[in-house]
Amino acid sequence: MLTRPTPVVGAPAVEAGLKVLFIGGTGVISAAAAERAVAVGHQLTMLNRGNTVIRAIPPGVELLSADIRDTDSVRAALGARNFDVVADFVAFTPDQVAADIALFTGRTGQYVFISSASAYQKPPARLPIRESTPLRNPFWQYSRDKIACENLLVRAYRDDGFPVTIIRPSSTYDRTRIVLTGGWTDIARLRAGRPVVVHGDGTSLWTVTHSSDLAKALVGLLGLPQAVGDSFTITSDEYLPWNTIYQLFAEAAGAPPPRLVHIASQTIAAAAPQLGPPLLGDRSHSVIFDNSKVKALVPEFVCTTSFATGVRDIVNWYDANPDQQIVDHDLDATFDRLITVAQTP
Repeated sequence: MLTRPTPVVGAPAVEAGLKVLFIGGTGVISAAAAERAVAVGHQLTMLNRGNTVIRAIPPGVELLSADIRDTDSVRAALGARNFDVVADFVAFTPDQVAADIALFTGRTGQYVFISSASAYQKPPARLPIRESTPLRNPFWQYSRDKIACENLLVRAYRDDGFPVTIIRPSSTYDRTRIVLTGGWTDIARLRAGRPVVVHGDGTSLWTVTHSSDLAKALVGLLGLPQAVGDSFTITSDEYLPWNTIYQLFAEAAGAPPPRLVHIASQTIAAAAPQLGPPLLGDRSHSVIFDNSKVKALVPEFVCTTSFATGVRDIVNWYDANPDQQIVDHDLDATFDRLITVAQTP
C-alpha cells in the first residue's frame, strides 16, 4: 500500500494523485522528479535494476525490479497494469523508444520522453533558443540520437495518437554533478593552485539548472492534456560565462584565485577526444533559453536555486564523500600538456 506524503508548500493540489511510472528514477533529473511527484501526491512506481544507491528513493514509492532492455522481464513486472503517466528517463536511441511505444501503447495516458536541449541547432542561428528552434547537431551522436527518438515519437503521435510529451532540459545538476569540463580533476587543480583549462575565451554563456527546479516544471506537466503531442524546454533563466562558473567553483572550494588558461575548443577536442562531442556540440556555444512555453502551463515553475548556492552544495557533498573525489590522471596530464603549449612563446 502506497502512503501519501504531505504536499509541498506552494505546489498545486492533486485531487486523487496520478498513477505514475518512472523508468529509471535514481538519476540527477529523475530522482528530483520522483521526490517532487511524491510530494504533490502522485502514486509513484519506479521500474529499474536497483543498482544506484547515491540518491535516496522517497518513502512511499513502489519499486519494481526489471531491466527495461529486457522486454519480457518488464512485461512480467508490470503485468496488466496501466498508468496515467509513464516517464522514461533512460531512453537514448530510437530502438529503445520503439520498444517503449510497443510496450505502452494503450497502457498510458501520457508518455514523457526526456530529450536534450543539446538537440537544438548548433551553433544556434539566434538567441534565445525556443521550441521552434531547429533540431540539428552535427557534432554529437548523443544529440542526433535524441533527435531521431523525437522524430519517431512525433510520427507515432501523428499517425497513431501515441500520447507523447517531449522534455528538453539543458545542463542539469544536483550536489553530485560537477559541471566543469574536468569534473573533480578541475577542483583538485583549483585547490592545488594549478592552472585549469577553459574552452574558448571563457565568455560564452552557459545555462545550468538545479534538478529540484527542473522537477517543478516536469512534474507540473504530468497529466496535462495540453502537454500531449508537444515539446517543452525546461531550464533555468540564469546564464553565466564559463569564466564565472570556474570562479564560483574556486570560491566554493576555498581555492586561491583561479588561473584560467583559455584554449580553443577544437584544440581541446583533438587532445582529449572523449571531451570533443559534448564540447563542440554543446558547451562551446552560448545558450540562452526561452522558458515561456512551459511557464504558461506550469506557473509554479520558478527556479529558486542560484548556481552560486548550488556550487557550495556540490563542493560540500564531495568533501563529505571522499570516495567520490576521483582524479582522472590521464586527463590531468592532457591538461598539463595543453597548458604548456598555450603558455610557450
